[in-house]
Amino acid sequence: MGIELQSHHEDGPSEEPISRWLVDTPVPPSMWQELAGYIRKNVFSKKDNRRNKTKSSSSNPVYSCLKSLFPILIWGRQYKLNLFKKDLMAGLTLASLCIPQSIGYANLAGLDPEYGLYTSVVPPLIYSTMGSSRELAIGPVAVVSLLLSSMVRDLQDPVTDPIAYRKIVFTVTFFAGAFQAIFGLFRLGFLVDFLSHAALVGFMAGAAIVIGLQQLKGLFGLSHFTNKTDIVSVLSSVFHSLHHPWQPLNFVIGSSFLIFILLARFLGKRNKKLFWIPAMAPLISVVLATLIVYLTKAETRGVKIVKHIKPGFNQPSVNQLQFSSPHLGQIVKIGLISAIIALTEAIAVGRSFATIKGYRLDGNKEMMAMGFMNIAGSFTSCYVATGSFSRTAVNFSAGCETVVSNIVMAITVMISLEVLTRFLYFTPTAILASIILSALPGLIDISGALHIWKLDKLDFLVLAAAFFGVLFASVEIGLLLAVGISFTRIMLSSIRPNIEALGRLSKTDIFGDINQYPMATKTLGLLTLRISSPLLCFANANFIRDRILNSVREVEEEDNEQEVPKDKVLQVLILDMSCVMGIDTSGVVALEELHKELASNDIRLVIASPRWRILHKLKRAKLEEKVKEENIVMTVGEAVDIHVRARSTSHDLC
Repeated sequence: MGIELQSHHEDGPSEEPISRWLVDTPVPPSMWQELAGYIRKNVFSKKDNRRNKTKSSSSNPVYSCLKSLFPILIWGRQYKLNLFKKDLMAGLTLASLCIPQSIGYANLAGLDPEYGLYTSVVPPLIYSTMGSSRELAIGPVAVVSLLLSSMVRDLQDPVTDPIAYRKIVFTVTFFAGAFQAIFGLFRLGFLVDFLSHAALVGFMAGAAIVIGLQQLKGLFGLSHFTNKTDIVSVLSSVFHSLHHPWQPLNFVIGSSFLIFILLARFLGKRNKKLFWIPAMAPLISVVLATLIVYLTKAETRGVKIVKHIKPGFNQPSVNQLQFSSPHLGQIVKIGLISAIIALTEAIAVGRSFATIKGYRLDGNKEMMAMGFMNIAGSFTSCYVATGSFSRTAVNFSAGCETVVSNIVMAITVMISLEVLTRFLYFTPTAILASIILSALPGLIDISGALHIWKLDKLDFLVLAAAFFGVLFASVEIGLLLAVGISFTRIMLSSIRPNIEALGRLSKTDIFGDINQYPMATKTLGLLTLRISSPLLCFANANFIRDRILNSVREVEEEDNEQEVPKDKVLQVLILDMSCVMGIDTSGVVALEELHKELASNDIRLVIASPRWRILHKLKRAKLEEKVKEENIVMTVGEAVDIHVRARSTSHDLC
């Protein structure tokens, strides 16, 4: 039982054992050194310009910095007239969809119609200079509009004090942009991933239904309607509102044009060359509905109209930002949530179309562009803007080549603000409701939900939590439930990791889980276990230690039942730590206790494949002296071979 485990090599005693390479590794960098290196690499990195030693502007560090911040300086130099023709067509088509949608989404956000149009001017212009996507169409979107309406309404009622409400929305927009810019500057895009794909599918579907229910007010022309967003309150409000006088003409206008828009979309899907029909349908609907109301004077018969839209370009709003508001903490929280939702939608949309076009979307540049455009937007009477899936699809179908289509769209909207606002006075609110309703089916991904159900039931639980949370509680509750369940899943997998028994696959040096590979063979006299957790820490250290000791007891009981000879009973426990990336004090203490417990039963602990930082922690805790350096080996195969050779040597001596 006192045999030392060490490597024996055929090349001679002078050759250094492989295990010494592991034990003699240098000290890893400290946490502060890693943090400084991360910041230096990701924030203050400079591109190597040694290949270009000329004194041209391309080697100028200031110009290089500007190019990295403003991609338009790169692609703009090669921009040609034939590209502009395509972008002009795409931009005009985009504007025809954007104008009615922007007015409708502003209404959804609890703002006057002109603020939706403002949001389709400044943010797209800023994004055009800084964004890396060629197809992404920027402006207000339904989900973010609902998010702002539902959360800001808790701080200020837009009906009783619309000016105070608007100021809070602008401040939220500023903080949303600030968070997005910080995410991009410090390469913190992983924060967006906290909203998993399943959570996003459930959230979008729930939000689409809530948005659709909210539009019943405009579709029926109801005067008494709830400000809450949960389905129970909305349906109850609809039921009680129908007992009050209402004009069916609102429903006739809204439902008629809703059918028209959906038929246009159906034609566009059947024939890709007719993409312009669904793109133009909302604008045609607005024009026709407005003309009908104006010519028939339907507003005198109870048809609700938009009325006054303030003409002119974006008004400055810097002096309206509320940094000294008593609700500042809540405003910052809403800004953070809005930033993450907006980024998640925009990057998902941008990447999908970039993949089709065959180029790579720079996520950090996208975050920087989104951040600066929303900060600029908060200064110019805009609310949170992001990339829209429906408008991006139209932009792509219209043949856009660059973000110049966004510039064309913004200029068109700007002209419309000056010219068309008087015409839009007679636009019925029912047509705006029908435009928003027509865009909602694209937010409900039934096939995606079914795929998630087949693939991963726990992911589907996250989806369902987001969906029902948004539907029956609020947008905030839905998001919290989805993120909370996702974190709980991660925590459970970390707190209760698997301890896998390993066996050798025949004629190989590969050791696999015996449950996955039943043909794998065990070696008598030893037990090989793998910790399948990236962390050995306070949360799981005791659980892992107990699971390992239970596995040892099970093997010992099995040996006793089968009356295994003494020379073949369990003598060595090989602990494969190749999956463990980090360890804390509790983890080290658990290993010490495990070593003592095994030593009291005459079982040797061998640690295989410890990572660099794990080994450093073991050295600092002097655990490698207790376990003995020769029992810390490079691979599981090496540990097994050493045990087999040691046992055969002891037999020869006997």
